[in-house]
Amino acid sequence: MNSRPGRRTIIEPFKIKMVEPLRMHSRDVREAALRQSGYNLFQVPSETVTFDFLTDSGTTAMSSNQWAAMMQSDESYAGSRSFFRFEKVLQDLTGYSHVIPTHQGRASERLLFGVVIQPGMKVPSNNHFDTTRANIVHLGGEAVDLVIPEGRDPTSLHPFKGNVDLAQLEAFCAQHRDHIPLGMMTVTNNSGGGQPVSLENLRGASAIFRKYGIPFILDACRFAENCWFIKLREEGQQHRPVLDIARELFSLADGAMMSAKKDALVNIGGFIVLKSGEWVEKLRASLILTEGFPTYGGLAARDIEAMAVGLLEGLDEDYLAYRVATSRYMAERLEKIGVPVVQPPGGHAVFIDAKRFLPWIPSHQFPGQSLVVELFLHDGVRTCEIGSVVGGKWVEGTFVPAPMELVRLAFPRRCYTQSHFDYVLEGMEEIVGRKDQLRGLRLLNDPPVLRQFTARFEPLEP
Repeated sequence: MNSRPGRRTIIEPFKIKMVEPLRMHSRDVREAALRQSGYNLFQVPSETVTFDFLTDSGTTAMSSNQWAAMMQSDESYAGSRSFFRFEKVLQDLTGYSHVIPTHQGRASERLLFGVVIQPGMKVPSNNHFDTTRANIVHLGGEAVDLVIPEGRDPTSLHPFKGNVDLAQLEAFCAQHRDHIPLGMMTVTNNSGGGQPVSLENLRGASAIFRKYGIPFILDACRFAENCWFIKLREEGQQHRPVLDIARELFSLADGAMMSAKKDALVNIGGFIVLKSGEWVEKLRASLILTEGFPTYGGLAARDIEAMAVGLLEGLDEDYLAYRVATSRYMAERLEKIGVPVVQPPGGHAVFIDAKRFLPWIPSHQFPGQSLVVELFLHDGVRTCEIGSVVGGKWVEGTFVPAPMELVRLAFPRRCYTQSHFDYVLEGMEEIVGRKDQLRGLRLLNDPPVLRQFTARFEPLEP
């Protein structure tokens, strides 16, 4: 997979210096693991998994440069030179003055929302990720999704299905201005199928938030992939370096928070970065109370060093071309064998449309989770449901399904080769041949927060 002119094959832009064995177990072993875990793949031991597509978060294979940087880290409790190196990388990249390290994205969410959100407040976005929504709701706020209509249609070929509906955003801000502590945009839009947001849309959202005096914060965990899509798909952006696009993207907002476990190519880490110092004192006070000193934020300095290197490696254009080509390759071949996926494919994952693939399974019997279970049983492929397990709910005795019933195959960065993906596709084709045998699941317990992590299920009888 290579982005250079005249080459058709896109190669992995790296060579492998260390390997980890893949575990190949029998179906009986996997069946036992599923029964013990309540048919919840978050509860399955990793030693029973062969291909782990549960998440792309924290599953990256780090580079030799990252490992080298870790070896020269300064583990001082306060004032570590590793922090100042990390701070400079982020200041140069984002243009923001204030850098607050955290141990991961949801720590950033908890800190920021804990400072700015009060009960009854509303936070508009394109689509909130599940942990973002949970942290807002936990504080008594409301997470409001205003993605464009195409973003709710798995078959739409709109190039920027992560865009926020600007007309709805304008009307929402006008109506609720006094109850909006900040506005958000998720780039790329994970809950909507890993879909990117255009620069034009970001400029429009930025102008609306400025008009109403609302701070604008990016959920930037896949900002590099989003910038690559801008370069590929947005008119007038093709000749700009991705780093230049990224700097403009950040310039349109007032700050960002990030799970660095995605596009910063690390196994742990995150941060909050802000233009203004208005919230910084309260954020650092909360950080000291719950995470650690402000120059390490709950991390070892070696992890901060790895983030500083990974933030720039994640913007490498050969890497990004390979990354996006992997998802495109899987999406095209899944469609060819009869598996409908969200179109166009995103960068970090392929999202199977389980509602179209298994139309006889109703939402309250979780068609996505049924396919998740079957993928694991068949070939040891661990995936993640993003549908009514995540977003469905009972309201006065009626089940209200999620807008889409998706199964996410999230691809760890720099971990698997094309032969691995081809092996998974062969297994998926076998599942297609007998998909009419698949049945739904019954939810046995309903955890009050982030159901998908701890819920238990049982298969329904044929």
